[in-house]
Amino acid sequence: MVEFNPDGSIRLPGSVAANIARKELKLKKEKCILIKKDLVDFRPKKCILHVKVSEAFSDASFVSEIFHSLQLDTPVKLVRISEREFDIEVGTDFKRCSDCNHISRRFREYLEGNMIEEKGSCTQKERDFYYEDYFE
Repeated sequence: MVEFNPDGSIRLPGSVAANIARKELKLKKEKCILIKKDLVDFRPKKCILHVKVSEAFSDASFVSEIFHSLQLDTPVKLVRISEREFDIEVGTDFKRCSDCNHISRRFREYLEGNMIEEKGSCTQKERDFYYEDYFE
């Protein structure tokens, strides 16, 4: 059943609100990053990974170091939004979905799994073979 707040907005279920609070607390206290995948354009497909670095890190330079160490087929671009926020633009290429997930895996390896990943508007699941990469 849908419940409403006094201001008329829809009240989030307890589990969703607790999950949001847990993610926010983790970003403040633990050394982790948040990666949100968004599909920006359909024709041709273009994606952006929004990377937010935890406040527990004194320096966020590891993001650019990991980014520049990648060897990808897809054209990618790192844009620094603020001291702790970055956008990684994933261009159109034959292997864009595989390379996008490769970027996420590299950050997960560096942080030993301490990463929050949100799908955003991305329609892909993480796997090794992408039909869209080869038969689009």
